[in-house]
Amino acid sequence: MQSLKTIAKAGPINYPDGIAYAPGAKRIFVSDEHGDADVVIDATTNSLITTIPLGGGAGNTVYDPASGHILVAVHEKNELVTIDPRTAKIIGRYRMTGIESPHGITLDVAARLAFVAGESNNKLALVDLTNMQVLETYSVGKDPDVLAFDPRLKRLYVSAESGTVSVFRETEKALVNEGTFSMPHAHTVCVDPDTHLVYFPLQSVDGHPVLRIMEPGQAH
Repeated sequence: MQSLKTIAKAGPINYPDGIAYAPGAKRIFVSDEHGDADVVIDATTNSLITTIPLGGGAGNTVYDPASGHILVAVHEKNELVTIDPRTAKIIGRYRMTGIESPHGITLDVAARLAFVAGESNNKLALVDLTNMQVLETYSVGKDPDVLAFDPRLKRLYVSAESGTVSVFRETEKALVNEGTFSMPHAHTVCVDPDTHLVYFPLQSVDGHPVLRIMEPGQAH
């Protein structure tokens, strides 16, 4: 980490999108969106272990520390798939009712909730992780991509490539829409749970890449 030099390369991965680390298994899971698979890499040897076919385009991949499972969205199947990181095997497939081409995922681990965005119908699903059922769906900006959740403020940010960022507040297994704001090419978003600052790396503003940092009070 000190030198920031590349020490290894692993693959092949046709189109890497999401990435998650399973600390118990010491394995990295990478969404291969165009390869319709999740790629598994050994974090101790930096080598490819296997490729898990998903049967459709791979959206974001996340690690759930409560269950110890990997979750990945599958576009054409409209499913959320769970994987055992130790065996690198699919252990469940769950229909995301009301969502088309699920892509972005983030979790409220403590509340056992998942938030899943459908990039083809511009909808957000609130999913109960205890039974993998969709509790409700909500409208978001066109082409939603990456999601970020602030666990202390219970605030969810949904970035859309159309430039619309939707903000929700979680309340008792439901979401309250706090409004939207515009951010050019809002492809991705992340939030610092300690400072509550929200980060938007933007591909091009006036021809230059820009990192915009917002305070939560400015985001609605």
